[in-house]
Amino acid sequence: MKNHLMVAGLLFLTFAGSGWAAESDIRLNSLGFLPQLAKKASIVAACSEFTVRNAATGETAFTGKAAGPFHQDDVNQDVWIADFTSLTTKGRFYLDVPGVGRSIEFEVGDAVYDLAFRTAMRAFYLWRCGTEVRGEHNGQVFSHAACHLDDGWQDYIGAKDSRRDGVGGWHDAGDYGKYVVNAGITVGNLFFAWDHFQDTLKGVSLGLPDTAPGYPDFLKEIKWETDWLLKMPYPDGSGKVSHKLTRTNFAGFIMPEKDDGKRFFTEWSTAATADFVAMMAMAARYFKPYDPAYAHKCLAAAEKSYKFLRSSEEKRFQQGDFRTGGYQTNDSDDRLWAAAEMWETTGNSECLKDFETLALVPPRTFGRRPGAAPAGKIDENWDWGNVRNLGMFTYVLSRREGRDPNLLEQVRHDTLATADSLVAKARQDVYGRPLAGVYYWGCNGTVARQVLNLQVANRLSPNPEYVNASLDAVAHLFGRNYYNRSYVTGLGREPAMHPHDRRSGADGIDAPWPGYVVGGGQSATGWHDDQEDYRTNEIAINWQAGLVYALAAFTSGEK
Repeated sequence: MKNHLMVAGLLFLTFAGSGWAAESDIRLNSLGFLPQLAKKASIVAACSEFTVRNAATGETAFTGKAAGPFHQDDVNQDVWIADFTSLTTKGRFYLDVPGVGRSIEFEVGDAVYDLAFRTAMRAFYLWRCGTEVRGEHNGQVFSHAACHLDDGWQDYIGAKDSRRDGVGGWHDAGDYGKYVVNAGITVGNLFFAWDHFQDTLKGVSLGLPDTAPGYPDFLKEIKWETDWLLKMPYPDGSGKVSHKLTRTNFAGFIMPEKDDGKRFFTEWSTAATADFVAMMAMAARYFKPYDPAYAHKCLAAAEKSYKFLRSSEEKRFQQGDFRTGGYQTNDSDDRLWAAAEMWETTGNSECLKDFETLALVPPRTFGRRPGAAPAGKIDENWDWGNVRNLGMFTYVLSRREGRDPNLLEQVRHDTLATADSLVAKARQDVYGRPLAGVYYWGCNGTVARQVLNLQVANRLSPNPEYVNASLDAVAHLFGRNYYNRSYVTGLGREPAMHPHDRRSGADGIDAPWPGYVVGGGQSATGWHDDQEDYRTNEIAINWQAGLVYALAAFTSGEK
């Protein structure tokens, strides 16, 4: 793709030959716009009219009236909205707003999301543990040597001073731990992206090492994680799955190959075991066309752990000596998701019965995000602590026979109702944020993940408003926001520069590792682009998977 994206570190972008800089009061999606879909900008200065001009010639391409002002309390701003959706001509443009200024240049075209999608998905490759990685972005090389080759020790599962192979997988976040529960929502979202958009994604080259010959690159990267996950069950054959593999405390800001602290398999939990089942059942389904033997291995592992899970009471993980990520959660939503994926993969009626029984139980409150009141069978605000949606979406989209018609209709109804709510909230927010008015650790990941809600609804009942709200979410992450900045490192207008990420803080390069969405503020104006502020500026695989899904929905699929 042509170099149409703003490079990291630019506060204002000066256009060649014009002698003027982009006006910061005009905030829009700095990646650009697709020709036939919604195009909006938020303007935080009084205005009435605007003109879209050809960037090369200055000629008028579209004129319109700005709507507003709309006041929003959480940002304490009056905002006017410029809607230029009717502009369908491809090319490069800018907004000219009398009395305000001119926006950054933006592209209208079919491939405006392609580079961002590839960079965001390649970010998983750059997270790989147990191997060297290398990538180039904006002329800079990001690399580290093979790391954590002693993973992992079994002291906490009854085999003191004994080691077995736990090498591989992805580092979880800005730290170097590896966690099964957070892998669950991550792998689940990525497999949904493949399921929904594989016709587009299967031809996309990510420039990966050939660690899974014959696999499309998108699945090849997921397999790097499932290879590691297959090492997480207890070696006794019971089907128990260790909750995580980490040090007892976080490493400092050093490169991963310098992290020589002893790392341990931890005790098992039912949530981790259930998430393992769900991921392995999905892997069996989606990998089968490319590697039947591996798919069989995944399904066998899923069946063993599911058999154990069905006979086990809930067991929450206890941190004990550990101070790394807890990812402690009730297991009812994880069990529901496991049952859905086992049924979808095998057609086993007992698994269907397990799912439908769990689906009738009122959801437990642990793991529900702030502001996420119960809303029937579907949550509009969710993350690793509540993966119920993944099971519900598999169930409602399935083509298998035998589902309970009343439950099916309820899940379908609630999926559409939740999507309608997201559309309404995006309309009400002056920056088009579907997670309107709610902020917490990692909320940018939820903004991205809500695209899955919207796209599932669109598959059930096609509606352009669901697609446009999906684009609102993407636009918010790439510059149509309070900060007039991209929340994704290395992409878009003045992107995040100082994520809480040990590699970015230790490699001596004056730019962060590229393609990662940072967590976002815990208030509307509370984001700090500061490495030390892990509560607003960390990166994590669960948030990243939401971003990848959102971009996958709109990438052109060009190689």
